[in-house]
Amino acid sequence: MSIKRVLFITQEITPYLPESLLANTCRYLPQAIQEKGKEIRTFMPKFGNINERRNQLHEVIRLSGMNLIIDDTDHPLIIKVASIQAARMQVYFIDNDDFFSRKNTIMDDNGNEFLDNDERSIFYVRGVLETIKKLRWIPDVIHCHGWMTALTPLYIKTAFADDPCFKDAKVVYSLYNDDFKQPFSDKFGSKLKLAGITDKYTKDLTTGEEINYVKLTNFAMKYADGVIQTAETVNPALLEYINNNKVKFLPYQGNVDESAEAINNFYDTL
Repeated sequence: MSIKRVLFITQEITPYLPESLLANTCRYLPQAIQEKGKEIRTFMPKFGNINERRNQLHEVIRLSGMNLIIDDTDHPLIIKVASIQAARMQVYFIDNDDFFSRKNTIMDDNGNEFLDNDERSIFYVRGVLETIKKLRWIPDVIHCHGWMTALTPLYIKTAFADDPCFKDAKVVYSLYNDDFKQPFSDKFGSKLKLAGITDKYTKDLTTGEEINYVKLTNFAMKYADGVIQTAETVNPALLEYINNNKVKFLPYQGNVDESAEAINNFYDTL
């Protein structure tokens, strides 16, 4: 299969957030894939520490205005966009005052992770998918980066499975050293539900065991079509899951310059 369109859903992109392996990968990998002839779209959360004026973000009114209901509460979806001129690449931002107005990404100034990170991740992933539907842009591959994107494979295979934009899409999940320390709420499994997501799909998250980084990542890999090791070292429990479950896997290939060709080819094998 020849892949023509790749959707990147990520937690961080430089220069909007400080450099990190995740932020740098999601700045340069989409550019590399675009330069190989594929059409791309890239999304990230509009965290409150992103300077809108300096980075020239502006709201896309025609895409904004929808409300997403999470745990019986309405949350308005706001879409913003900016451009990385050097890469000829647009970046779409998912925004909401309840979840993303605070001046930090995933933890407060004292290093305490936000207790609503579970709901923030639900809102972010659903916001991206609803925006893609409004754009009427049909991706062949959806490449997810960072634990905040971990629900994407589930949603694509269940609630959005019959949507014309996603019914043929393959989902790739990248592994990083981005462990979070604060387990998600034990209500997470019920909060993420939408039409098409029954108890059988969420049973892994409702066993009574804490929903930690490994459990969430294994859950993402369960529904993904392929997994890429993007960090040189990752939690050994994740590699154990891959080996035990025969997950389609691309091992670590090096930095973006070294890995872009292999990742591009991996997309085509899906």
